[in-house]
Amino acid sequence: MKYLRLIAITLVVTLSFAFIEGENKQFEISKNLEIFTNIYKELNTHYVDDVDPSRLMRIGIEAMLETLDPYTNYISESDIESYRYMSAGKYDGIGANVRKIGNYVTIVEPFEGGPAVAAGLRAGDKIVEVDGRDAKGKKADEVNDVLKGFPGTEVKIKILRPGEEAEREVVVKRDEVDVKNVPYYGMLNDDIGYLILTTFTGSAGKNVAAAIRALKTDHPQMKGLIFDLRDNGGGYLREAVSISNLFIPKDEVVVTTKGKVRDRDRSFKTMEQPAVPELPLVVLTNKYTASASEIVSGVLQDLDRGVILGDKTYGKGLVQNTVDLEYNAKLKLTTAKYYIPSGRCIQSVSYQDGEPVDIPDDQRASFKTRGGRKVLDGGGIIPDVETGKEDQVAIIRFLVENDLIFHFATEYRLKHEDIGPAKDFVFTDFDDFVDFIENKQIDFKTKTEKELDQLIDAAESDHLDELIVEQVNDIRSKISQEKSDDLIENKDEIVALIEREIVSRYHYQTGRSEKTLQNDRDVKQAMEILSDPEVYNRYLRRN
Repeated sequence: MKYLRLIAITLVVTLSFAFIEGENKQFEISKNLEIFTNIYKELNTHYVDDVDPSRLMRIGIEAMLETLDPYTNYISESDIESYRYMSAGKYDGIGANVRKIGNYVTIVEPFEGGPAVAAGLRAGDKIVEVDGRDAKGKKADEVNDVLKGFPGTEVKIKILRPGEEAEREVVVKRDEVDVKNVPYYGMLNDDIGYLILTTFTGSAGKNVAAAIRALKTDHPQMKGLIFDLRDNGGGYLREAVSISNLFIPKDEVVVTTKGKVRDRDRSFKTMEQPAVPELPLVVLTNKYTASASEIVSGVLQDLDRGVILGDKTYGKGLVQNTVDLEYNAKLKLTTAKYYIPSGRCIQSVSYQDGEPVDIPDDQRASFKTRGGRKVLDGGGIIPDVETGKEDQVAIIRFLVENDLIFHFATEYRLKHEDIGPAKDFVFTDFDDFVDFIENKQIDFKTKTEKELDQLIDAAESDHLDELIVEQVNDIRSKISQEKSDDLIENKDEIVALIEREIVSRYHYQTGRSEKTLQNDRDVKQAMEILSDPEVYNRYLRRN
């Protein structure tokens, strides 16, 4: 009886403290909400200048959410269309990516089969006016907001096409644009297939399954598959489970989610028999492979089902749910972490400027794959074969950042009506490209040259410029010669970028993918692994 009495007293005390703590927390919430509301009212009523109430509140909300992880976000009513595109791969508009280049928002990639292509718009077209409103100097988001609209409605766009003096008026009928999450699949040779998935939006699992089924039907001799998840930022968890199920047996646990509310913890299992349970598989990853992409690559690694090749992935092991708010707004908030079959969570534990901070391997917990291979948690999936990406040399980075290859491809399209099949196109006019760059007369300065400019400025301030100007000019002359040589020394890589950009002007996303594969080092290494069963099995320790 004494023990029972002691237990009862302990329970009462514990519940009392919990009740008091809960009451205190509710009081703190009520108190701070009242303070926040009063400050908001005072600013709107008495601040010396006019205040936009919506903007002010949004800043407050976003500042609050910034103290949490980067994936807990407020989505206002005006952002819903962009949210729909990110979550479902669909939006209502003209079907084109746009970017501000110079003074004008420019069409950089019309989507194959979309309204923009049907209306005759091309990459490189500058948007001068939209529905009678001047677009010069506008931001890409501002123009995009006007281009989007209900399916069936029309938008009048005035464009200036490079190479033409007169502006064109183009009428585009908006439609629901469904951006393909499997933009390309095909055979790389007689034995090895290739499939790229860009996002885990709705029907991703169904589309990947259809692509694999088509490859198997048309090429029954297929002996290996390269599954490209590079630059795939993730999406729906259910699609990650569905895609994993294509490669692993029924009733396997793919992922377990664990959060604050234990009753909501769940395990997700495969529900079907796999489409290709034994087909040798190489999964390509890079530092932008994130979330659902990391679930799939991590599951296949944990179960020793495929070789992961490329760069370490991003490190996002968090689950988000979306809550509907008043006035068509939404709150996307993190509710759980996910854990893959080995028991590890790949979530990065800290962030800097919204990006995950690299975690040293000796600070990451160790786990085992089903076959006994060592794998680590926290901070992404480390590939079985790390290839690494060399940093772009300065001249190539300069060409890309200044859209010079983009502009050259635009001019090339004006002069050439057709280029034939994407995979057969070969760019042989490199001298024309060099002349194009020289005629642009854009001053390309290396990091060293910029530092020399700073040195001269400092020397002038100290009245020492006469002592060093001759030596600096000599260095500049040598750098100038090196820069002219850089174009020739990096010709092969530059030509590969030019070919990819030109091909996209005629064959859109499908053609770009086909051409990119021909010069992809990771793809070539994956093909070598799949072509040698002994090497493939050694990576998976299946001797």
